[in-house]
Amino acid sequence: MHAMPLILVVLCCLAIAYRFYSTFLAAKVAVLDDSRTTPAYTLNDGQNYHPTHKWVLFGHHFAAISGAGPLIGPVLAIQFGYLPGLVWIVVGVCLAGTVQDMLVLAASVRRNGRSLAEIARAEIGSLAGTTASVAILFVVIIALSGLGVVVVKALGGEEIKLAGGTKFEIPAGSDAKLWSDKTRDYATLPANTRIVYPNSAEVVRSEPFTIARPRAVDSDPRSGSPLDPGDAHAIALPEGVTQGVPGSSWGTFTIACTVPIALFIGLYMYKIRKGRVVEASAIGAAAVLAATVAGNWIPGSSLEPYFQWSRNETIWALCGYGFIASVLPVWMLLCPRDYLSSFLKIGTVALLVGAVIVANPKLEAPMVNQHFASGGGPYFSGAVFPFCFICIMCGAISGFHALVSSGTTPKMISNESDIRLIGYGAMLIEGLVGIMALIAAASLPQGDYWAINIDLSKVSLYADRLTQMDAGTDNLAQIEQQVGGEALRGRTGGAVTLAVGMAQIFRDAMDRVAGGAINLESVIKYWYHFAIMFEALFILTTIDTGTRIARFLLQEALGKVYPAFDRTDWLPGTVLSTALVTAGWGGLIWTGSIETIWPMFGIANQMLAVIALAVVTTVMINAGRGRYAPLTILPMLFVISTTLTAGYQMITGRFMGLVNDGWTIGNHSLLNPMLIQGVLNIAFTVLMIGSVIVILSQAITRWLSVVSGVTAKMAEVD
Repeated sequence: MHAMPLILVVLCCLAIAYRFYSTFLAAKVAVLDDSRTTPAYTLNDGQNYHPTHKWVLFGHHFAAISGAGPLIGPVLAIQFGYLPGLVWIVVGVCLAGTVQDMLVLAASVRRNGRSLAEIARAEIGSLAGTTASVAILFVVIIALSGLGVVVVKALGGEEIKLAGGTKFEIPAGSDAKLWSDKTRDYATLPANTRIVYPNSAEVVRSEPFTIARPRAVDSDPRSGSPLDPGDAHAIALPEGVTQGVPGSSWGTFTIACTVPIALFIGLYMYKIRKGRVVEASAIGAAAVLAATVAGNWIPGSSLEPYFQWSRNETIWALCGYGFIASVLPVWMLLCPRDYLSSFLKIGTVALLVGAVIVANPKLEAPMVNQHFASGGGPYFSGAVFPFCFICIMCGAISGFHALVSSGTTPKMISNESDIRLIGYGAMLIEGLVGIMALIAAASLPQGDYWAINIDLSKVSLYADRLTQMDAGTDNLAQIEQQVGGEALRGRTGGAVTLAVGMAQIFRDAMDRVAGGAINLESVIKYWYHFAIMFEALFILTTIDTGTRIARFLLQEALGKVYPAFDRTDWLPGTVLSTALVTAGWGGLIWTGSIETIWPMFGIANQMLAVIALAVVTTVMINAGRGRYAPLTILPMLFVISTTLTAGYQMITGRFMGLVNDGWTIGNHSLLNPMLIQGVLNIAFTVLMIGSVIVILSQAITRWLSVVSGVTAKMAEVD
């Protein structure tokens, strides 16, 4: 199967949905009316309520909702093959995700920009509102950790522990390079080194790599290295050996540059050249592209140490950015950065669509991967149902979007008619982003896909199945040179996989257009880092908006205890609540991994979608438009079936396994990190399931009450 026919069919489906279905929702279900004054005018405070041009707000909203979900979820879902994810994104985005986003946005605008929890309180009852507040706050923190861990995996360096007893066999005619410093012994092993794991699984590494082992404090510096292969040309690893994966100084430099660029664009649009949106967009886009190109000179320069961050340093920087962006006024950093980001995002997606049509890549992934479709894959231990629908969330439907649609966006809507473009249209574009991410990942040779996406410490678990799939060999040595010497193997999380896939599609499209007139090998590194920047902008713009939304939620809750917190412009409350939220999601990233955070993120996020759909259904029924309730109830029933099934399986499987392993490995210590992580994951998931049950029961009771009351009145009239 080639990609071009698929993308043409998808574009037709999205266009038909926007032209007809969104028009129906606007006219009959939401009943949008431009004669109504929006809260952006009635409550204008220059801080959070601020009338905003519809295209600028479209950019902010799209940037805020389009985080890691539509990019990373489809990439990880290739575990099941490309067809399940493709069908779910197209059907889900047209009939579920867009409906939720648009109707929540309309409900919030009609209620002075109130949050989803406050709408639930007013429409369903106080118990539902309180439950929604608690559930939403936990979901946002989990969601932000899920988004942040992707950035950390793409940019930050880390050390992977290698299993003791693993044997490294060096090919004939090659040698290992040995050296030491005061604390460690190092060995750089050549390409084509064969690795034999303790379970007898074997793989061949196509690229050179470096391993290290701590030196004993009292060791004789003249003694030989324990990593010396000697005449046998083989190393049997002792315990404590690690492989370092260096951070991306090029990528970090480019992303860091986008912050001062966004600050300048904010000043330019609102102070220097007020209202000059096109000028600001052109300047910002040019500056970001220049930063991407300039990043080429960072690796190997005197500036490299300042931008080659470790995993922990990247987490600190991410938390710092989230805190600052949440505290500053929306016009200064949030809106200009989001608008600038969306400008580049939409432009890149359009460029990628064109590149796919021109290059027409073959989809190397199977339609359905029989080896992992029934479970046992590296990301999800369960089957296609329910985990494909949990893995791909934001590209089809996302509860997190309901928070944006009842958070920052409704406070900036100028006219009710803008709700259709911003609520429905932005979500359609996000669905297209998910499709493009899926195609980019599916077009990679399977050996390359799995080499990047399987953690180095877990390769032995899947080596035999990769051989059965003809995915045991890869081209990573060549690809790493093409992308500027970046380390790619074991870069789990999906971001690096997507960047490689996008870069190769762009390269192939250029090859067809230029007809061999360009040295493509010299430009692919720029496409790769442009793709990394593109992904990171998606994620960071959701982190800044998400942190602000969580701050609003926490201030609402704390306002019940101390009323001053309820004022979003009260600086002490803003700083304290933002710090607590940032510490929450930063701590989860610190202690978690993509394999544990992403499934929990997916379950919590989709359960929040159930809550959002229940709330807008109640809004319709209370307003006398209950005949349209099936439009939200049917998607809600499907999503709740997938989330409850996945939640049960994760609690009884993966999360309980963490608890048992942590209890055993930690010698029955309650402070073992694995045990703590398992307990927290179970607690969060149970909390979400319980919250959904409470809110649904309250909502159904409300529906029956309203319907029975209407029926009784009709009987009286008769």
